[in-house]
Amino acid sequence: MKQRFVLDTTALTDTGMRDSEGLSTICESADRLLNYIAKARLKLDISCYIPYPTVYSELTSFLKRYNCEEDVYSKIDTWLVKKTPNRYEVKIPAAIFYEYVLTMRQKINQGKKLAEEFLWESSVVTSKLCNSEESRKEIENEVGQLVSRFRERYRIALRGGILDSEPDIDVLLLAKELEAGVVSSDAGIRKWAEKLGLRYVEASKFPKMLREYLKAIGEAEE
Repeated sequence: MKQRFVLDTTALTDTGMRDSEGLSTICESADRLLNYIAKARLKLDISCYIPYPTVYSELTSFLKRYNCEEDVYSKIDTWLVKKTPNRYEVKIPAAIFYEYVLTMRQKINQGKKLAEEFLWESSVVTSKLCNSEESRKEIENEVGQLVSRFRERYRIALRGGILDSEPDIDVLLLAKELEAGVVSSDAGIRKWAEKLGLRYVEASKFPKMLREYLKAIGEAEE
């Protein structure tokens, strides 16, 4: 059976993958992985897809922030198959949709309770301080720190383990459509890929996996 993989942005930008490969920059790790993908395509007929335009645009915009060389973008266009998932034909079990709605309700309730907790804490801080100019600055500083803590905890509470963007959903839809594996380091994608019965490969392990495939047919590493 021909192997196919659908990649999200983290497949080429994951910090763990970069560290495990002993590379120092995102551009270097993306370039190396694309070289493996190219060789796997030519020697093993392994195809790697990227949802278009959502993930493709997200990935290229991300790499441009790091001033990657044009060669990297040429390899993306050459070796990653750009495809838009068929959102009207891919069938998702009703049980998955039901569970996702319940998960989102739980996340919303967690966010509400967290907001209430920080509102009470900020009111305590302000009530303890006087109305002088010095106290006003102290209040701004204390409340500013509370807001920063709230944002971080809110992000963890609400975004952890969910699909919170079009690119995330497109990765799963395209993988479902193609009966392909998913390559990512996103916790939400991993969770729902498993629930959909899709093969999941950690981004940090994908280069090593391709190397092992290539070694098996006597192809030396680059």
